Amino acid sequence: MTSLLHLDSSARRNSISRELSAAFADAWRAEHPYGGYRYRDLAADPIPFIGEGWTELCDRVLAGGGTDLDRLAELADTPAAAAAWAIVEPLLAEVRAADVVLIGTPMYNYSIPASLKAWLDQLTFPRMSLAPSRFVVTTARGGAYSPGAPKAAYDYQERFLRDFFAGHFAVEDTVFINAELANSRQDPALAHLREKHDASYAAALAEARRLGKEY
Repeated sequence: MTSLLHLDSSARRNSISRELSAAFADAWRAEHPYGGYRYRDLAADPIPFIGEGWTELCDRVLAGGGTDLDRLAELADTPAAAAAWAIVEPLLAEVRAADVVLIGTPMYNYSIPASLKAWLDQLTFPRMSLAPSRFVVTTARGGAYSPGAPKAAYDYQERFLRDFFAGHFAVEDTVFINAELANSRQDPALAHLREKHDASYAAALAEARRLGKEY
């Protein structure tokens, strides 16, 4: 049975990244009425930051020369490591069970929210692979960061996530659906860009629905 893990990380309850991820998830669920579906709101129910126990687990993975995900529990042989594993285990199980991992994220200060970074840190160990899982990321950006835009070089959101999934999870084909110039909705100085934002948002919404049907 195919399954979808759906994550949101925006601090806004009514956010563009949430709207886009919901559009993908709704289309996916319509195409897979009997598929598995799991949702996490990383902003409303944040994952703890990694602590000393997690570093003990990581050190044991490194000392062993690689990550056997089915044997990680055996490495939690101290109270601190066992407490860390209690946090990691359900997160890792959700990702491993998913055929598609859908992440809704805004751009905060050119990068991703701390809530999403905490989730990534908790479930990532050296030399682990989640291929052939498929990752889809829906984003909202206050400005324009697409290739050719004046601030394209400041896009540490897509660049970080794409490199992260490739480098840590061996997933090379992460798909990004980006809605840009979102701040034109509130900032009078960007009001002249509202039409460009509306076009970007509409295109992203259509793409999210299209891909949700295809995945």
